[in-house]
Amino acid sequence: MSTPRRMIIGISGATGVVYGVRLLQVLKQQGIETHLVVTKAGEMTRAYETDLSVHQLRDLADVWYPVNDVGAAIASGSFRTMGMIIAPCSIRTMSEIAQSITSNLLTRAADVVLKERRRLVLMLRETPLTAGHLKNMLAVTESGGIIAPPVPAFYIRPQTIEDLVDHAVGRVLDLFDIEMEGVQRWGETTILEDVAELV
Repeated sequence: MSTPRRMIIGISGATGVVYGVRLLQVLKQQGIETHLVVTKAGEMTRAYETDLSVHQLRDLADVWYPVNDVGAAIASGSFRTMGMIIAPCSIRTMSEIAQSITSNLLTRAADVVLKERRRLVLMLRETPLTAGHLKNMLAVTESGGIIAPPVPAFYIRPQTIEDLVDHAVGRVLDLFDIEMEGVQRWGETTILEDVAELV
């Protein structure tokens, strides 16, 4: 059986809700079905960082689940998906996943993705990091997850914040073999031409 073109998107309470929003927009353009779960802290951050209402954010996804709905489809391994991206991912959320603690639907869905050996990507938003944070990052990695902080790439010569967001989102989608239009890559002609002009 082929894997359904279906992705779980989680939004937790760290700064950077724009990453989750942009992922939902791009995946919709790609015709990939999205299943969204947002923590209570994520809803607070949405209100601080965007002009989107609760319903406008939910409408970006094909399916939305309440964070306490542990009986939702994405809480079961028999519900097949491409995997899950948590964008942004808070330290608390990452730590729960690292320790297999499933206190809400977001962490339960992530745990399911790991146990089913599907791809889990955490766009971790925190700095600086403690030894405890690093140990939990290692635990996630050892369980098969990918820690992918949205680190800005300046070789693309960003002109706007949107350029930086799109590049980070595009690199995360690369991990699922999903091509995002407009992503600049090191080694491609336009970037090499820019470098050549400098030397």
